[in-house]
Amino acid sequence: MLEQLLIFTRGGLILWTCKELGNALKGSPIDTLIRSCLLEERSGDASYNYDAPGVAYTLKWTFHNDLGLIFVAVYQRILNLLYVDDLLSMVKREFSQIYDPKRTAYNDFDDIFRQLRKEAEARTEEMKKSKQAAKPVSNLSRKQGQAAAQKAGSEGGVKQKNGASGKDGGDGDYKKGRKSENGYSNGIGIEESHAAGVVKNKENGSSENGAFDVNKLQKLRSKVGKKSDTVSKVPKAEPKKKGPKKNRVWDESPQESKLDFTDPADERGDENIAVIADQGESMMDKEEIVSSESEAEDDEEIEKDNKGNAKKKGWFSSMFQSIAGKANLEKSDLEPALKALKDRLMTKNVAEEIAEKLCESVAASLEGKKQASFTRISSTVQTAMEEALVRILTPRRSIDILRDVHVAKEQGKPYVVVFVGVNGVGKSTNLAKVAYWLLQHKISVMMAACDTFRSGAVEQLRTHARRLQIPIFEKGYEKDPAIVAKEAIQEAARNGSDVVLVDTAGRMQDNEPLMRALSKLINLNNPDLVLFVGEALVGNDAVDQLSKFNQKLADLSTSPTTRLIDGILLTKFDTIDDKVGAALSMVYISGAPVMFVGCGQSYTDLKKLNVKSIVKTLLK
Repeated sequence: MLEQLLIFTRGGLILWTCKELGNALKGSPIDTLIRSCLLEERSGDASYNYDAPGVAYTLKWTFHNDLGLIFVAVYQRILNLLYVDDLLSMVKREFSQIYDPKRTAYNDFDDIFRQLRKEAEARTEEMKKSKQAAKPVSNLSRKQGQAAAQKAGSEGGVKQKNGASGKDGGDGDYKKGRKSENGYSNGIGIEESHAAGVVKNKENGSSENGAFDVNKLQKLRSKVGKKSDTVSKVPKAEPKKKGPKKNRVWDESPQESKLDFTDPADERGDENIAVIADQGESMMDKEEIVSSESEAEDDEEIEKDNKGNAKKKGWFSSMFQSIAGKANLEKSDLEPALKALKDRLMTKNVAEEIAEKLCESVAASLEGKKQASFTRISSTVQTAMEEALVRILTPRRSIDILRDVHVAKEQGKPYVVVFVGVNGVGKSTNLAKVAYWLLQHKISVMMAACDTFRSGAVEQLRTHARRLQIPIFEKGYEKDPAIVAKEAIQEAARNGSDVVLVDTAGRMQDNEPLMRALSKLINLNNPDLVLFVGEALVGNDAVDQLSKFNQKLADLSTSPTTRLIDGILLTKFDTIDDKVGAALSMVYISGAPVMFVGCGQSYTDLKKLNVKSIVKTLLK
């Protein structure tokens, strides 16, 4: 049964709901659809599943882009209604005819909807009946075929039996069977010997006709053998003889060259380590300025591309289309421009799945929309894609760490940040960069060495803590990281530290034991921020990493409120040139914003993500 059908504008004004259904929806499926699907450029999907306590809805929708209307149908997922798509298209067609931007109430549409719903249900029932009627006919024909095959098989069996007994074959055939080589064969032996005779006759006949002669084959083989003998008679160059083996000289004196270039230190390495008091201002606090020259260059490139496209299309057709515009954009008009955009995104290291979904979403937002005059389809598509990319990369919710740290300080507890990610992406190094940035804002920081799995991880973090002159909480190796993190937070509360930065072991997304340990650490300590540290070098693997991390954290969670990844720290951003697609892939698949970007090896090489710069690079 259909739960609800709504019609509302893109601005959020509800124009009509079905009063006849009158079902109060549990939870907030419409708000979740707008927030998680439509605003996140996932409108190209076929449906959206909404789960709430005690209910599971499926939502389907369609757009009228020219009028700016959205039609949404909600029904129970278990029912799997087949007429919803047909009903939505009919409602869209009928409502667009009576729509007036000045009207806000459409009570007269109730009767029209009732009739449309009956038509859609009747059409679905007819399709079901036609399918059911087609099934018995096919089953009957299949049964008839099986019966005929069984009948033919039984007749063949009877003939075989008669031939074997010799009743139908006659006395002469039976006597021939008795005169076989061993003298004891039956009728089957007669058939086999007869078949062998036929084969022999065929072979003899073929040799008599001259199709192939065995003697010729033997002559050819002998010729090939003679040729190989003549080739083998050619004298080979003698290999050079090795000289006598030289005696090894053993040098008993020890080597005097210095092999250990590290500075002398004690067991914990506390001596003779340079302390970095200040390396300058962190790039997080510097505003990145995009020069006007680069914008002008981009505009010139776009103009060149447009001129090239105009030459390909022809002067008159392109001029007429740009002046008059098209009445309504169709999917076939958008496909060439969207394909070129998809290829361009993939060359920038955007995952193929993400690029395809983005193009589908842009197509859904433009299909049926009237094209403005003096504009080309390619520029219209590019503008829509640019708006979509800005909307995706802009954070949905504001995460101001400095503000949240002061709020936690007023509440008398430390602000906890957990760094998670796969192996070798630079979690410990970028944790130290974040610590350096916080220290510049007069915030006391403590590190927690919860990577008790990798050899050297504690020593690496200890070195960073010593260089930055901040405390570190450690318990060594082979300890439970969740307990270590809990004790570190308690220690920070006693010492008055404002922030606790928790370092965790790198783990692949398919490693079940390590993912279970990470889920336990997050559920036990309930950190304020979970940062996923990922490389800017990855392409399609970014989707797999983030989706599986979130999935594992949700599946292995023991608390009623599951904690997922809150933000992304993108490392090695200085090594990718214009291949910035990993940022888009990670944000799209997780919905979490890119909060930090690592762009070097010093403590100051940490900056914010410049959304405009990323979008221009992606579409360049």
